[in-house]
Amino acid sequence: MTDKQITLDKLEAFKNLNKFSYSAWEQRGLNPSANEISDKLEILFNKCTDELINAINLSLRTKQLKLILKQNLESLSSSDFDTEEREFICDYFDQLSKIVSVEFKNNLNGWLYGNLLNTLFKFSSFFKGKVKDKEILSQDCTKCNSKLETFITKKEVGIPDYSWKIIQCHNCKEFNLLSTGPNIKELRFGNYKLIEQLLKTEFNEEEAKIRLNQIKVFRKH
Repeated sequence: MTDKQITLDKLEAFKNLNKFSYSAWEQRGLNPSANEISDKLEILFNKCTDELINAINLSLRTKQLKLILKQNLESLSSSDFDTEEREFICDYFDQLSKIVSVEFKNNLNGWLYGNLLNTLFKFSSFFKGKVKDKEILSQDCTKCNSKLETFITKKEVGIPDYSWKIIQCHNCKEFNLLSTGPNIKELRFGNYKLIEQLLKTEFNEEEAKIRLNQIKVFRKH
């Protein structure tokens, strides 16, 4: 598979995400925004993704890809959103920029913080209060072998590994079983979304695998 096709596949996978669903907000530990806001953002990101797909098909240069991202970002007024919404928006633009290999962090910092604060913060972490990933957990998707990465942003001794996680690969939509281990206080998902959590006090590994297989059968895409 060519690099171009890989990029197109990743853009299609991003477009097919339900990016501002209830579960997407929940995964960030946030209450969902009003449907009007979520729908507006979903439409905006799908439009931006379509424009990037068209640009990749036309083999446009990096400068033109960056312009697409810039124009779509600047079509949103940061003052219309609260802090959590702005960071969510920037997170998705960051994902898109990485898919198309465009350096876009300064643009995102400028939109998020304003030009003055962007100058002050440009050597700090990307998002306000965000720390560098301390560890990356990785496992292969059982169907397409994509790397399913979990980014550990904060650890604290004494936190138990309390659940199995049933996750879905963004690339092929296959369901997989994940156990992150203990001492994890904060994390963020990579190339997958969370489908269901099973408490380890109620499910051993074999029972978790049985539940995984049930989901594979009853939620075929």
